[in-house]
Amino acid sequence: MRHALKNKNDFERVFKLSPGESEAFEQGREIFNIRCTPYYASLAGDFEEEPIRRILMPHRLEMRDGTQQMADPLGEKRNQAAPRLVHRYSDRALFLITDFCSVYCRHCTRKHFTGREQALIRPSEYEEALSYIASHPGVREVILSGGDPLTIADGALERILTDLRAIEHVEIIRVGTRMPVVAPMRVTDELVRILRRHGPVYLMTHFNHPRELTAEAAQALGRLVDGGIPVMNQMVLLNGVNNHAAIVQALSRRLLFLRVKPYYMFQCDPSVGTDHLRTSIDESLEIQKELWGHLSGLAMPTYAVDIPEGGGKTVLTPNFEIARDEHSRRYRGWDGVEASYVNPAPERRRLPADAGVYADEWNEITRSRKY
Repeated sequence: MRHALKNKNDFERVFKLSPGESEAFEQGREIFNIRCTPYYASLAGDFEEEPIRRILMPHRLEMRDGTQQMADPLGEKRNQAAPRLVHRYSDRALFLITDFCSVYCRHCTRKHFTGREQALIRPSEYEEALSYIASHPGVREVILSGGDPLTIADGALERILTDLRAIEHVEIIRVGTRMPVVAPMRVTDELVRILRRHGPVYLMTHFNHPRELTAEAAQALGRLVDGGIPVMNQMVLLNGVNNHAAIVQALSRRLLFLRVKPYYMFQCDPSVGTDHLRTSIDESLEIQKELWGHLSGLAMPTYAVDIPEGGGKTVLTPNFEIARDEHSRRYRGWDGVEASYVNPAPERRRLPADAGVYADEWNEITRSRKY
């Protein structure tokens, strides 16, 4: 990270810049900061359209007006419950502990926050966020994000995990990070011990292309899984990077072989400067439909779109329904087999006898977001 590529001169020592890339270094920083680890830069090819290069390299296309340009596409400012804390879903909160990343991916959805390099959260903001979590018993899960939480030092990370674990109702902690992709040497034995000590901690990583799964990345993932840390992957469908069923299946199979669950396949959010990297929803659905029936459910990521303006996730799947009536629905499967599913008679419906046992917990969670 100390040797990161941060300006045009740094990048020219590694790449022969195209005119579109060269122009972006003069103006692109106004849209989003520029930074890349030497390791991740070494994975990129020597031509402008190379997939990994499209992720890390600024381009003048970022400066063109697109069909949809949003500074905060997920509506996180609207759902900010405390400084650095976003509470959109009732049972979980997003805790932005740093705004620093070792690589600023050009498709970043959080350009309104990430890249200002304020690094670790200020003490006053930290205490306010912790106080909010502690005072909302319905918050059962905290997602550490930013920026990249694994760019901070082990000691600072352990303090945050310790403080969260001291809150009795916090059951699950997630860490969202791209470090296994862009700087896998960050995943040390000591880091794994820290995560395990404060478990259950789930690590959510972000591989977008099979070529990112290098020997070093595989070793980092193995160290995490062997240490008892569940790892899940969230990819983003990107135009000219991975928008082909063959690439998605290759990535998913290799992740699964490394004991990493392909979790989400996200539609690229319409943040400023990303129009040239976005696919259409129809194209994305077609990719998913091609995978259906040819990729194990263990390897199939869930395709999801974040509804702009903070509407939350909506999950999309191929529509196999071909007819319905009051009592049944008819389907044609991926291989052409047709059959109907007939509903049971409505008078047979019964609620579980012990539903009331769980009602208090459910009510606490569903009330939680009323701040």
